[in-house]
Amino acid sequence: MATLGSAGVPLESAMATAASVSPAATRTARHSLLVRVTHWIITLCFFALLITGSEILISHPRFYWGETGHDLTPTLFRIPIPASRRLVPTGYGYTLPDQNGWSRALHFQAAWVVVLTGLLYGIYGLFSGHFQKNLLPRKPDFSWRGISADIGRHLRFARPTDADARSYNLLQRFTYLFVIFMLFPLVIWTGLAMSPAFTSAFPATVTLLGGRQTARTLHFFVSVALLLFLIVHVVMIFVAGFGHRMRAMIMGRASSRMEDV
Repeated sequence: MATLGSAGVPLESAMATAASVSPAATRTARHSLLVRVTHWIITLCFFALLITGSEILISHPRFYWGETGHDLTPTLFRIPIPASRRLVPTGYGYTLPDQNGWSRALHFQAAWVVVLTGLLYGIYGLFSGHFQKNLLPRKPDFSWRGISADIGRHLRFARPTDADARSYNLLQRFTYLFVIFMLFPLVIWTGLAMSPAFTSAFPATVTLLGGRQTARTLHFFVSVALLLFLIVHVVMIFVAGFGHRMRAMIMGRASSRMEDV
């Protein structure tokens, strides 16, 4: 005879039902399909841009300020590495293999994919409420105790706990907003300002920056800032739980013990 529970339901049936719904109850929707797709497209393109950008840099690891700059002019600064072109003065007695041709082609293609994908993400974020819900800071976040505690946790690379809120904290929100609305637009702008075809149609893009060489120098510094963000982002993913984070960004659902990076 089946044992009855307090509600008159067979105990075995109640236990089976609880077991069947328990896993589902521990997972909640985290990232929408469009956010996940654009995230991975931009990630792949960023690695392509990083590799090809490094190859382009090797061809002339010298930086200038203003409109012009070449092998015989003084530099603003230089990267102490050998170049892939013999006429570039680097102080080394040899040159690296020149991969500048395919690197430039792939760099520009990947950059345009990032631009179009970023526009799609931006339009979605504005009209779906994604930015307002997940990225814009909230009033409860603006407290000195909360801000200092959050900065301390990040500096210690502390692992999030189940007691943490299941949303981005203030430092994360500011960081993502800065990357999305400052660094990415600036790296795109400075990249376009180095294109003679683009600047011939829109000369203000390079004039406002002070010259093509200034655009190239700024492009380098913004790219380094994006690379540093990527490194910290990946480190925090491992600290917070690599499997959970990857599952959330691939499948769109997060377990109850997972907090955002």
